[in-house]
Amino acid sequence: MLADAIRAEGYRFARNRTAVFWSVLFVPIAALILGLVVSFAAKGNQAELAEVSAELGMVSEPLNLGAALVSNAASLAGGPVLLFVLIGAATLFAGDYRWETWRLIRARNRRSNLILGKLAALIVLAFAAMAALLIFSMIGEPIRAAIFERDVTFSLSGEQIGAFLGLFGLGWLRVVQFAMIALLAAVATRSLLAALFIPMALGAAQALGAPMLMGMGVMPDSWTLQLLLPGQAFDRLGEMILGGEGAPGVPVALQVKAWISLIGWTVLPLLAALAIFERQDLSKE
Repeated sequence: MLADAIRAEGYRFARNRTAVFWSVLFVPIAALILGLVVSFAAKGNQAELAEVSAELGMVSEPLNLGAALVSNAASLAGGPVLLFVLIGAATLFAGDYRWETWRLIRARNRRSNLILGKLAALIVLAFAAMAALLIFSMIGEPIRAAIFERDVTFSLSGEQIGAFLGLFGLGWLRVVQFAMIALLAAVATRSLLAALFIPMALGAAQALGAPMLMGMGVMPDSWTLQLLLPGQAFDRLGEMILGGEGAPGVPVALQVKAWISLIGWTVLPLLAALAIFERQDLSKE
């Protein structure tokens, strides 16, 4: 029955072309176009930039696509992806409240399966959004290299492959974690707008929370800051994955706190949403 719910949610969302475009394709396309516009603008000022680079002792090096792959993987769960995947997440989680279709489907499966089916569709959505951004980013790299007349090379060590997989998986977890706030908001309020704006407001508050807490004397490696700010936990874990030989490492104790924060912010909203949904009266939806 869970498999039926997953197939149904995937089918329904795949047919929603507007949500698919905005949550999967818009950010990669916009990033590629903006990056090329910036590159062409910089090309027009290449003479001035060359003088500054020469004064600073900077030499134009060949573009290593392997290193660019790892670098791009580190930014796949940035703000634009979180924001626009949220459109798809809100559609998935709150659409049946808005369209008043819960009463039509809730009798065909267990309530927990209905929510978990939406979660599975969200996991695939997050993967698709990140994969699309990565593909478009890598398409843009050789184009920018051609604009600046840089040579292109490719080398990828085993350590870099491990870093790429780790960063992609960590970013995937971060996107899903952020969407779990939308799930809880959608179930608790039965509102699509709340599923959009509550995670956005909470994300903005958490982004501003780090400097405020540190200004109050809360240390970056403390339980308080890590548990309250999953974005900070994500950043520390990313530093752990990127850190190579000679780079300052992330203490094991801080890694544990960061993992507990990121996983907790993923699992607890899901459990709360399941508990609320099991007790909801859906006769009018």
